[in-house]
Amino acid sequence: MRQDNRLSRVLHALLHLDGMDRPATSEQIAQMLQTNSAVVRRTMSGLREAGIVTSTKGHGGGWALAKPLTDVTLFAIYEALGSPKLFAIGNDDDNPSCLLARAAYAATDNALHAAQLQFRASLDAITVKQLAEGRDKDA
Repeated sequence: MRQDNRLSRVLHALLHLDGMDRPATSEQIAQMLQTNSAVVRRTMSGLREAGIVTSTKGHGGGWALAKPLTDVTLFAIYEALGSPKLFAIGNDDDNPSCLLARAAYAATDNALHAAQLQFRASLDAITVKQLAEGRDKDA
């Protein structure tokens, strides 16, 4: 299964945007992230819809922060990216007839749910600004 690396890549881009005095074009961000500008536009559009970034067209336009990074949690970015699936683990049948399969699936589902809640809580406890300041380990 291919890994979804958009969260870390978007964080990288936002940290750069925070240090810039003007908007960054999709091409500039693509160069930072070693990808292409179409991927940047597609990814950043979710952040724009969530109110994390803004975009302007034309000469001097590009992507800029819509709010301070102190107001943006990693969880908000995760949600803006569509809450990508965390695990490749899953059950092969939604409604098994075997009682043993039901017990095994329930145990798996419960563990995955608990892990997902912990992951979300961890992301919600860290702002992007804390990453810039190296304080994410304190969360």
